[in-house]
Amino acid sequence: MAVVKLASGYNIGVPHAHCTLLAKAQPAQAVHRAAIVQDKNLPELAIISTGGTIASRIDYRTGAVTSQFDAEDILTAIPDLAKVARYRAKQLYTILSENMTPAIWQELARAVHAEIQRGVTGVIVTHGTDTMAYSASALSFMVKTPVPVVFVGSQRSADRPSSDNAMNAACAAAAATSDLGEVAIVMHATTNDDRCAIHRGTRVRKMHTSRRDAFSSIGIPPVGFVEYPSRAVTLSPDAIRRGEQKPGLHDKLEERCGLVQFYPGMGERVIDAFEGYKGLVIAGTGLGHTSTHLIPAITALIESGTLVVMTSQCLNGRVCDRVYDTGRDLLKAGVVEGGDMLPETALVKMMWVLGNENDYDKAAALMQQDLAGEYNRRSGHGL
Repeated sequence: MAVVKLASGYNIGVPHAHCTLLAKAQPAQAVHRAAIVQDKNLPELAIISTGGTIASRIDYRTGAVTSQFDAEDILTAIPDLAKVARYRAKQLYTILSENMTPAIWQELARAVHAEIQRGVTGVIVTHGTDTMAYSASALSFMVKTPVPVVFVGSQRSADRPSSDNAMNAACAAAAATSDLGEVAIVMHATTNDDRCAIHRGTRVRKMHTSRRDAFSSIGIPPVGFVEYPSRAVTLSPDAIRRGEQKPGLHDKLEERCGLVQFYPGMGERVIDAFEGYKGLVIAGTGLGHTSTHLIPAITALIESGTLVVMTSQCLNGRVCDRVYDTGRDLLKAGVVEGGDMLPETALVKMMWVLGNENDYDKAAALMQQDLAGEYNRRSGHGL
C-alpha cells in the first residue's frame, strides 16, 4: 500500500498495483534548526511539552500521525509565538494523550509548579486533545497558581493545510500573558480562524472527534476569549485573576479510583470488579440513577470502604437522588451525590481528595465542596 498526501491535508492509501510510479523512501536527513531569537523585553513564558497532535508530524512510512516534536520545535514551527513573549522550553514527554497516566499528571504538576516558583509570567502546556480535559482538571486540583496555566493542543497536525496548531498556540500565549490566574484550556471557539475560547480546566470537555472547535465549557460559559489575529484577550467576571491565589503544590493522588457508566442490563459483576478500590464514580442516568438490581452490589461496595459518587450522563443539570425511589435507595446505600460535576472531573477530583484525606466522611464531604470551580451550587438558566 502506498500512502498519498492530498492537497486537502488528508492521506489516502493506494494499492501498489494501481500505482504507475513509486518513489523509493529516502533516508531521513538531519534537520538543522536555526537559533531561536527571542526578545528579552517581552514577558517570559514556560512551554512544557507532553506531545499530542500539536507536537506531531505525519510519519510517511505508515501514513499515521506520530508525536515527535519537542518544545523548541514548536517555537521554530510557529514564529508568531516570538511576537508575544520569550520562552523557556521543557520537553517532559512526547506521547499521544491516550497514554497519559496519573503518575505523569504528578510529574507535570511538579514541573508547572517549578516554573511558577521561578517567576515566569505564565505556563503553556502542549498536550494531546483526547485526554487534555482530564489533565487540566488534575492540575486544577494539584497546583494553586497566581499566573495562567494554559493547556493547548490541535486537532490537526502541523503539516496539514487545515492545521489549527499555529492559531491555538498564539492564542494560548496571549492567554498566558493575560490577567488570567487559573488553569485553563485554550482552543478554537469556532471552525474559523477568528477566536479561541478560554475554558476553565474543571468545566471543559472535548465534544467532537475532529472539528477544530471541538472543546466546550459545560455548565458555565467560557471564562474568556482570545481574538485572532489581534490576540486581544477578554476575561469574564467569573475568571480568576492573576495574583488572586498563592502558589502551592499538592500532588498526592490515589490511583485506585474508577469511573463506570451505567447502561441498561448492566450486571452486578461490573460493580463487583471495583472491589478493593478506594473510590468509584458512577455516571448514572438522568438525575443520577442505576437500575434497582444493582443497588445491593453498590451497597456492598460502600460497606467495604469504597467511596461511591454519583454523577450524570447528561452534560447539563445536576444529580438529585431525592426525586425517585431508586435515587432515595441509592442515597440510603451511602452513595454521595456529585452535583453538576462532569464524570471525568469527578474521577480526577476523587483521586486528589482520597490522596489527601484518609477519613471517609471528610473525603465524602470534600467531594460535595467546590475546590477548583468544578462544583456549582446552582445550575444557571439553560445550563
